[in-house]
Amino acid sequence: MDRVDVAYVFIFDEIKEKVLMVNNKGSSWSLPGGAVERDETFEQAAIRESKEETNLTIETVNIVAVNEAFFENKGHHALFITYKAKIVEGTLQILHKDEIDEIKWLDKNTANKLMPYHEGGVESLLRSSAPYTFQG
Repeated sequence: MDRVDVAYVFIFDEIKEKVLMVNNKGSSWSLPGGAVERDETFEQAAIRESKEETNLTIETVNIVAVNEAFFENKGHHALFITYKAKIVEGTLQILHKDEIDEIKWLDKNTANKLMPYHEGGVESLLRSSAPYTFQG
């Protein structure tokens, strides 16, 4: 199986209690994010993918989830790192209409239904915190 590394960002509006999610064309809703490119850290990928998918410049805060899966049909062994992030600047805009159908702030219950792979849902991501350090 080929190894696939994926970085996601969890952006939560604490006032409105909503999660920023993207509807990927031909797929499903997810957190903003995508594949880590060669010679790129997970954190760099999270920042780049967020910009590409939402037009937002973000800053990562910490890691809130690590998930792993085997996709037999694709021959992939995937490692997913999810960062809690905050918006630094920008306005929501779909930059790649061939990849993203919609960007939306979703309430916690809807987000939980769309992210069943995060045990404990949005609430667990809000409580979770693991430091991130790039060591060279």
